[in-house]
Amino acid sequence: MREPLVGVYPGTFDPITNGHQDIIGRACKLVDRLVIAVARNAGKGPLFTIDERVEMVRDEIGRMETHGAEVQVSSFDNLLIHFCQEVGGSVLVRGLRAVSDFEYEFQMASMNARLDADIETVFLMASERQQFISSRFVKEIGRLGGDISSFVGADVAARLRDRFHLEQEDGKAAAKRLQTFKQ
Repeated sequence: MREPLVGVYPGTFDPITNGHQDIIGRACKLVDRLVIAVARNAGKGPLFTIDERVEMVRDEIGRMETHGAEVQVSSFDNLLIHFCQEVGGSVLVRGLRAVSDFEYEFQMASMNARLDADIETVFLMASERQQFISSRFVKEIGRLGGDISSFVGADVAARLRDRFHLEQEDGKAAAKRLQTFKQ
């Protein structure tokens, strides 16, 4: 009997989108266990905390068909290859939306192969309906009042609306303090 095939799907997931869920669902068809690795990645200035992002991913995964694969969600803040080794991952899953993603992903796959030749990188092309979705665009559209319901799950959309409402309230309060200070 073979060892279970463990895949690792890393990302910031700020927030998790339907595009991420597409890749997760398809990766579940290829592996016995999929570890969704939520990167702390403070350098990207995430909208949500690491705990909020992990919770959102867990909530969304709980509603998905996982095709018999065991799915777990973990955060990480170390080298991705080291995280893969820690969780017993032998397949690194990466999603590609467009040709523009390929160059960066190709470089990353090459570096990761140099660091651990036993961990294979597998690229999954985004489904046609999901190719254009990115967390960055979803946040921008949502922040400007656009409808994001076709890009993220309902609970994620509600969290985004709540966060943007708080940002607006904070901005109004700051403007009021500044106005008072100028007087």
